[in-house]
Amino acid sequence: MEAIILSKRYSYADYLTWIDDIRRELIEGFIKLLPAPLDIHAAVSVNIIGNLWTILKKNKGKCKIRPAPFDVRLPKNGETENEKIYTVVQPDISVICDLSKLDKRGCCGAPDMIVEVFSPSTGKKDAHEKFLLYEEAGVKEYWIVYPESQAIHIFIRQEDGKYDAGCVYESEGKVPVHIFGGHLIDLEDIFED
Repeated sequence: MEAIILSKRYSYADYLTWIDDIRRELIEGFIKLLPAPLDIHAAVSVNIIGNLWTILKKNKGKCKIRPAPFDVRLPKNGETENEKIYTVVQPDISVICDLSKLDKRGCCGAPDMIVEVFSPSTGKKDAHEKFLLYEEAGVKEYWIVYPESQAIHIFIRQEDGKYDAGCVYESEGKVPVHIFGGHLIDLEDIFED
């Protein structure tokens, strides 16, 4: 395997040639290494997935929920060839309702919903860089979850293609899942360990 250079721009075709156990993403062609999540991070992710799955099953939904590591390719200008895709992310949770976007390698195109669980090592990237990526790609609902403060910041994509200012849910309230018609999840269920 050829040496990987962090300052070099790579495509998804390059990404597919890396056969190691290192978790990484490509953002506009540049490598971002992903550390293993903390225990609290993993616990919150599992709780959210369980609640989303319950909503789907109760409502006989056709969407699929995928936890990290799961590759989400975000092509630009309709380019779906591996050599022309420069952004591959591994969100903590992806919900895909257009099942034609799923293939054996993951998801090609914007999921309907993405959840990123805040951690000190990736928080700045999730709150700014990925916010802009997901907005541009067309992700309808984006959650940033803060395990330490037990809060969730939810952004909904508007008709103009931009996210709204977002709404913060905290304390012992309920949080709506907009892509599922506003079904509510108790924050207590998300942050219990």
